Amino acid sequence: MFKGSFVALITPFRDGAVDETAFQEHIAWQIGQGTHGLVPIGTTGECPALEEHEQERLIALTVEVAKGRVPVIPGTGFNSTAHTIKATRAAKAAGADAALVVCPYYNKPTQEGLYQHFKAVHDAVDLPIVIYNIPGRSAVDMSNATMARLAKLPNIVGVKDATNDLTRPLKMRIEIEGEFSLMSGEDGTAIAYLAQGGDGVISVTANVAPGLCSEMHSAWQRGDFATVRRINERLMPLHDALFVETSPTPVKYAASLLGRCTPEVRQPLWELLPETREKVQRAMRGAGLLN
Repeated sequence: MFKGSFVALITPFRDGAVDETAFQEHIAWQIGQGTHGLVPIGTTGECPALEEHEQERLIALTVEVAKGRVPVIPGTGFNSTAHTIKATRAAKAAGADAALVVCPYYNKPTQEGLYQHFKAVHDAVDLPIVIYNIPGRSAVDMSNATMARLAKLPNIVGVKDATNDLTRPLKMRIEIEGEFSLMSGEDGTAIAYLAQGGDGVISVTANVAPGLCSEMHSAWQRGDFATVRRINERLMPLHDALFVETSPTPVKYAASLLGRCTPEVRQPLWELLPETREKVQRAMRGAGLLN
């Protein structure tokens, strides 16, 4: 269902408020550069620091610009099942194409708890659901067996896999019958993930290098592996630099260098250290994104 280079959209701020103009201009630029899908209000969009009305507004703004040209998959997952259902219903009402639902964080549910959480959302809202498995943030890791069980439900259509375990896509291809989108959540290993059976990536780096990221995934789909390797090598230092401090602080600073937004993040995130700013600048220049 979903494949290629999807962007985990940043949320631009100006003087503490969401900068709606910058956000929509960023989306239009992404589409113009060939990005294959849009993922607002996920981890990179600072979802936990956004008010509910801001989240709903950001989905509406994304749908408005996308105009059906590319899929819109907002983050709607919370550590409360009831809150997740409410947010997913709002996403459907706003015209989203699917919802990205994270494994409930902090609560640390069992595998059965994970299954019942996702089933409850699935049964309550008629909208395709992409599971977001990111144990480094949520403190719980969905097993392949639980995911294969969930994949039997008609509206559980894929996963954003941020485990960085490159055996998983191949094992999931073996365990899951039928169509199921395997999207990497790790830029640095996204090509290796594709080689193991993946379909694409939900990318942080695409916020500042959308053309290169989309070109790389398009080249993969047509079997042009020389181009894939060339672009991947060019982007690797940037992938690393964008995670030297907690994301999305580095990528918002990188986007500010391109004039796409201010580098503002909401607390408890904080501005980059001077040495990190220098590293991001060097990586941006090395990738050919800055003069």
